[in-house]
Parts: sequence; structure tokens; C-alpha cells
Amino acid sequence: MQIFWTKINKIIEETPEVKMYLLDVPEDFTWAEGSHTHLGLEGFNVDDKPNRSLVRHMSISTLPYEGAIGITTRFRKPCSEFKTILGNLDVGSEVAIFKTHTNVPLKREDKNVYLLSSGVGLATFRPLVLEYFKRTDNVNQIYSLNIDSTKDFLFTNIFTSAPDKNFTAQFVDNRKDYYEKVKNFAEDKEGFFYVVGSDEFLVQNIQVLCEQGIKPEQIMLDKHEKELPKFFSVDLSI
Repeated sequence: MQIFWTKINKIIEETPEVKMYLLDVPEDFTWAEGSHTHLGLEGFNVDDKPNRSLVRHMSISTLPYEGAIGITTRFRKPCSEFKTILGNLDVGSEVAIFKTHTNVPLKREDKNVYLLSSGVGLATFRPLVLEYFKRTDNVNQIYSLNIDSTKDFLFTNIFTSAPDKNFTAQFVDNRKDYYEKVKNFAEDKEGFFYVVGSDEFLVQNIQVLCEQGIKPEQIMLDKHEKELPKFFSVDLSI
């Protein structure tokens, strides 16, 4: 396993609770839209076994052409040990990134794409939308729907409807409106549905989509293949 140590070069306060950390790009480090990485804090690998409390699985919220590795996360009290340490880091502090992989690249199969997210989960979709704006080939349309009860919606400069690019972005702050829109999206029986959020959020969306006739193979999760069965076999009531 290759570990890349790099430095924080900028910290952006996206909302009162959400920060984006922009990291220097190490030599030979590459990624694509939909990538996640493991972010390790100082001391995570000093013992024989990694200190898991100092490591988190994080989506990369930027694309390589932006010149930095973006990590976007929410700080909500009480914070975990990891978030407490991360929140106290300054520009110039070192962090580690490793085990970078893409589970949710943008599908280009001449179908509609629906991006369903909760809160800061929208950060996973930021690179997919930017990649689509760069090259719209073989994607009919993209619809983004984000639910955030704080109403401090993220990346509104990017997630703005652009009819000329066949891109629609919507934000809601309550579950009723959110799931009504999901059901409307599910009238498209051929589309691809990407879902990012808490595990409970994933299961609830899967249940709603499957009840509307969407097949599991049309639903994309930012999860390793071996983790997928548990999300498609759990029954939660909405």
C-alpha cells in the first residue's frame, strides 16, 4: 500500500459547519471523478496496526485540473477524535492519503443520470458534474437533488440549473418533498440513480426506487462491491 504524505494548502469555510481542505497533489498521485480516498492524520500508522480512529474514508470533491485534492467534511458537535484533530489543523499541516479508488464514475450510456444526496454527500457529486460540464458526450441529462435540513446548501455556484447543458439542480430541506421528487425521477425506468449519504439514507432511497420499479443495477453507491448486498437486502420503512 502506497501512502502519500501531503500538506494542506488552503482551508475554505463552505458553510458554518462545512469546510473544504485543499491538499497539495503528490507526485504520481492520480484520481478521477467519483473517487474516494482514505485520509490519515499524524500518528495513524506509528504502531503495528493502524489507529483507525485517525483515519476516515473521504470523497475527493475536486478534479485534477483544479490543481488540488479537495476533501469536504461537516463538523457537528460533539466531534469525533478525528474531526476534533482535523478541525484544529492549519495550512501547512501534513496529512496522509492512501487507498484511492473510484466506485461511482459518470456513466456515459446515453441515459439520464440522477444524483441523489444528503447534506455534505453532495461533495461526491461535485466532480461528476464538473466532468459532465467539460464533456457532455453520451449523457442525456443530469438531475441533482440534495436534501439538507440546515438550508446551508453547498456548491450553489456549480449546482445551478443550466438548461443549455441539460443540467437541473434542486435543493430541499425536508424528507416529504425529497421523496416525492425521487418518486417522480423513478418514472424514468432506464435512468441511472447515484445515491450518497448515510447508510440509512442509502437504504431508504434504494427501497423507494425499487418500489417504483428501478432495478438494483441502475442504482450506484459509493461502496465497495462486497458491501453492496447488505444495502439491497435491508428493509426499512420510510
